[in-house]
Amino acid sequence: MDESVKQKAAKGMLWSLIQRFSSVTIQFISGIILARLLTPSDYGVIGMLLIFMVVAQALMDGGFGSALIQRKNPTQEDYSTIFWWNMGMSLVLYGVMYAISPWVADFYHMPILCKVLRVQSLVLIINALSLVQANQLSKQFRFKKIMFVNMTSSVISLFVTIYLAYHGYGVWSLVFQNLLMAFIPMTIYWCTNKWFPSFVFSKESFRSLFSFGFFIFLTHLINEVCNNIQGLLIGRFFNASMMGYYSKARSTEKLAASSISQALQQVTFPLYSALQDDKKTLVDTVRRLTQYVAFLVFPLMFCLILVAKPAFVLIYSERWIPSVPYFQAFCLLGLSGCLQSINTQTIAAIGKSKQMFGWTIVKRSVGIVMIVLGLVFWGIWGLVWASVIHNWLVYIVNVSLISKYIKCSFSSQIYCLIPVLAIAVVSFSVTYLMCRHIDMNMYLKGGLQILCYVAIYLGLAYLFKLSSFQFYKGKLINFLSRGKKCFMS
Repeated sequence: MDESVKQKAAKGMLWSLIQRFSSVTIQFISGIILARLLTPSDYGVIGMLLIFMVVAQALMDGGFGSALIQRKNPTQEDYSTIFWWNMGMSLVLYGVMYAISPWVADFYHMPILCKVLRVQSLVLIINALSLVQANQLSKQFRFKKIMFVNMTSSVISLFVTIYLAYHGYGVWSLVFQNLLMAFIPMTIYWCTNKWFPSFVFSKESFRSLFSFGFFIFLTHLINEVCNNIQGLLIGRFFNASMMGYYSKARSTEKLAASSISQALQQVTFPLYSALQDDKKTLVDTVRRLTQYVAFLVFPLMFCLILVAKPAFVLIYSERWIPSVPYFQAFCLLGLSGCLQSINTQTIAAIGKSKQMFGWTIVKRSVGIVMIVLGLVFWGIWGLVWASVIHNWLVYIVNVSLISKYIKCSFSSQIYCLIPVLAIAVVSFSVTYLMCRHIDMNMYLKGGLQILCYVAIYLGLAYLFKLSSFQFYKGKLINFLSRGKKCFMS
């Protein structure tokens, strides 16, 4: 791999992770405050509309953002063509959302959804104005600027949302939070970015990007529908409060595992695209990322399962205790989600978007059947566990595809995980058994469980000399030595 690409990718990963964890911190603070100002029903209203918004967003982008990143040298004509496509589609889709909003309200038996959907859909038009600029920054590994933009948006929208929630605006405070999270980045990009679209729409450029992006678009669309169909079913067959508990559990899990996966996706796709002609380095990168990510994510999610109840009571108050069991199940789903973020981008980056689409149809069709059957026979818990099991099956299929297309064997990918998984499970089991019958304040007990788990996990990793442990140990020693030199100077 070219040294400049290595450096850009490393810096990009750093800034992307800083961005994600800074956003997590802000969302964490937001969740603590808003959970006490808003009701589960308020969150449920937004959760019911999520599937319509993500589908419309996917239709607007059409996979062209990924196509621009995957293309080695996109031109001004390419960027301008996609910009005007995004703008046209956003206006059309807003019209569609405006028209179907009464039907959506009737479907859920909630009249307020009509107005909420019409206002929230303005996000589509706002996002269309900044999608190309964001894709350009990702392709150039300029994640420091992306971090600045997202942090600014998060902080401003947080204060506005808290103000509105405190003054009784209810669900509308969440609606305006979503609008601000789209409007502020758009404003910054247009004020600070040197790129502006030309008044040109090239049919040749459109067809060329469409040939790759179309299958990325269909894949993304199917994934988004399947990832959010649970909310559609819960909202239809249960009530807004149940949807709110479910949404809070899912969003809290996303603060941890999904934040890591999103940071990875932001960096891995342009990185893999740059390595698409160097299969050997690409294989090595996939293996290493699998090990390094698993070493951090597995203990994180198992710790969250252990302390889920005291964490929810402390952060959100006792009114959100019904969310705890859903959250614990989603932590297991989050493990597979982080791993998927490593390998799914590989297939697209090497130009196998058509094959990826074909397998997505198979994977997600099975998933929908599992979710519906789970709901029919076992209610909401059947739906939740069907989602967890399906996500792990998807990961297994993705590993098989990587093995086929870049010759990174199935066994070598799984072997990367076995030591970390074994140590994580053993640490969880020992900690649970040790602390199970201890009678103390639930917050103190939660803290004790975390300390026990971390001590056992790191002790076993050191004892068995895991390569990922050695990697992070070396990085930490290097960081401390640099800090010592700076302090001494």
